[in-house]
Amino acid sequence: MYRAFYNLGARPFQLIPNPKFFFGSNSHRRALAYLRYGLGHGEGFVVVTGDVGTGKTTIARMLMKGLNPERVVASQVVMTQVGPDDLLRLVAAGFGLPYQRVGKASLIAELEGFFRACDEEGKSALVVVDEAQSLPARALEELRMLINLQSDDRSLVQCFLLGQKEFRQTMRSKGFEQLRQRVVAAYHLSPLRSKEIRGYIEHRLQVVGWREDPQFEPDAYTAIYEQTSGVPRRINTLCERLLLYGYLQRLHVLGREAVLEVSGDIKNEQGGETSVADQTRATGEGLRVAQPIPSADRPSDPPPPKPASVDAEHARLAQLESSMQTLAQTLRTELSLLREQVSKESPPEPAARSSAKFPFRRRP
Repeated sequence: MYRAFYNLGARPFQLIPNPKFFFGSNSHRRALAYLRYGLGHGEGFVVVTGDVGTGKTTIARMLMKGLNPERVVASQVVMTQVGPDDLLRLVAAGFGLPYQRVGKASLIAELEGFFRACDEEGKSALVVVDEAQSLPARALEELRMLINLQSDDRSLVQCFLLGQKEFRQTMRSKGFEQLRQRVVAAYHLSPLRSKEIRGYIEHRLQVVGWREDPQFEPDAYTAIYEQTSGVPRRINTLCERLLLYGYLQRLHVLGREAVLEVSGDIKNEQGGETSVADQTRATGEGLRVAQPIPSADRPSDPPPPKPASVDAEHARLAQLESSMQTLAQTLRTELSLLREQVSKESPPEPAARSSAKFPFRRRP
């Protein structure tokens, strides 16, 4: 749709991690440098953490793309909610080794034999684990045992762990001291800074053949940062919808107003609302309402108006109450019809039997 309208060769803000869209922000360059440093170190763990959507998987794929297969053989694991034995099987599968119907002892022996064969050929073995925060403690222990495998003068395998920020707390937990001692480098990935937003957006557009159509006004970049906090995945989601909005509105220049319109739509679709505080931050304007102090000889000022979110909540409650009343009325109608139908189909009771319902009478 919008690709033809803006003459773009592909979708520039797709959510699938793709190394060709890698943008070297200050934080992303440093994270990649730490991984490459660890690769040159040739042993132990390298840990990279970051919030959801900050680009850890893209960095991992960027690293894998740049590996020389004549020097490094890698296995990447992305399914981490598994037990320790299944994790070893995933590692073996990544190296192209047999893993089905293989016991744990045989699996470890197979991996060790493969690592030693790589060492004899002058190659390094690397295991890259994404979403490491989901690994159980026993699985992490299995990885630690793997990197303990050594030849006479070097480690046979090293491991890169990429996870969300809670993985940092896991690493600090009791019982992980031996693993921490084998970490040769660690880095926490940060979102983009405000001054990097424009470069990030234009870089992705240029990858797909952007010829400055559409154009982004300077305040659009500011609004995008305010609405996404610099998280790349959020930026991609917002900008993807922004281009669609521009196509539908036939816009070739996108400004702050369009960003806020699209951002509000996304929040509503996700079950949230654009609150007064969000609107205030987005427009950069403060609440300029004076709050005079009430005195003894002057009545207090009326309370401030309720936020829009409170009114919306009341409206939803009123709608729910109306729906419940309609449902109750429907049930009463159906029950009345049912009773009427039953009375038509049932034979009348004998008079003697009906009078027997009241055997006692009050004396005059």
